[in-house]
Amino acid sequence: MVGSGAVGSRVARQLMSLPGESSVLVVDPDRARGAAVAEALGPGAAAGPWSARSVSASEVVVLASPGLHHSLAEQALDLGVHVVSVTDDDQAARRLLELDGKASGRGCHLVVGAGFSPGLSCVLARHAAHDLERVHEIRVARWGSGGPACARGRQKALASVSTPRWRLGPWMRSLAGTGRELCWFPEPVGGQGCAPARVADPLLLAPAFPDAEIVARIGATRRERYASLLPPIGRPQVEGTLGAVRVEVRGTTNGEPASVVLGAVDRPAVAAGTVAAIAASWAVAGRLARPGAAGLAEMVTDPVPLLHELAQLGVRAAVLDAGNGDRPGQPAQPGTGRRGEQVTGPR
Repeated sequence: MVGSGAVGSRVARQLMSLPGESSVLVVDPDRARGAAVAEALGPGAAAGPWSARSVSASEVVVLASPGLHHSLAEQALDLGVHVVSVTDDDQAARRLLELDGKASGRGCHLVVGAGFSPGLSCVLARHAAHDLERVHEIRVARWGSGGPACARGRQKALASVSTPRWRLGPWMRSLAGTGRELCWFPEPVGGQGCAPARVADPLLLAPAFPDAEIVARIGATRRERYASLLPPIGRPQVEGTLGAVRVEVRGTTNGEPASVVLGAVDRPAVAAGTVAAIAASWAVAGRLARPGAAGLAEMVTDPVPLLHELAQLGVRAAVLDAGNGDRPGQPAQPGTGRRGEQVTGPR
């Protein structure tokens, strides 16, 4: 477990709680923090430095530290060890996807963006697509952030000059902050203004849905959008409060336009840690679709068992109203589900 912040500590705790015997080595540049997390986890957890010996003795490496993960992932793959990265940065994700050949050659899984969004958002997109014959458009929106590193990444994504947008094959760029929309998340988050941002969701969803237009947005107040253009002031909070993710998939069913909207509300660090832990356990158990580097939309072809495991660990997705503007208090249209209906299997 590389990184013992808000997300990394949650990953380690979830890994220790999974069925079967498991041990976790916590690696953190701040050795005192890493040792404190390992001590809190109890027997089976220890803190130590990154080394070829410690990595080769592991079955999977989870990368939840700030910054690029490419170098550490490459070292782990060279030793034949599976890798799970929780990054939401599109540049970091792109570098990791370049290791697809190395990972597949070693017979290893490199899961990219296994967090709240991307991560849970990719699983929800795959699940929503099962209800449609063809997928034309995917809209992802996120509200909230995890720990300090997530908050800094969110500020960077909002301040980017351009944002990636996948549109029927070629990548397109749009000016960051433009195209702001009011997106409705599950209660109690409700409606929030969200603007396109430079995040990894489109990059990781595009290989699974090459014929769809894909755009991702981050929720932010007007003050936060302006503040993102300035240097950070003060220290960010230790962990963010309640967050939410919303995934709307539009397409056709029986030749008619249709859309499916799924969402989830949780503390982002908790949800991200749970998704990463399950991805790590699935990589070790050989339950992912193929060796190589990819996001969960590619790695998980049947998302129902994964959603079941998430629900058992407290991270529950829900069907949102679609076809009526997705406004709270309005009845759902036939076939679209009820607001707050839990997703636990095929609908």
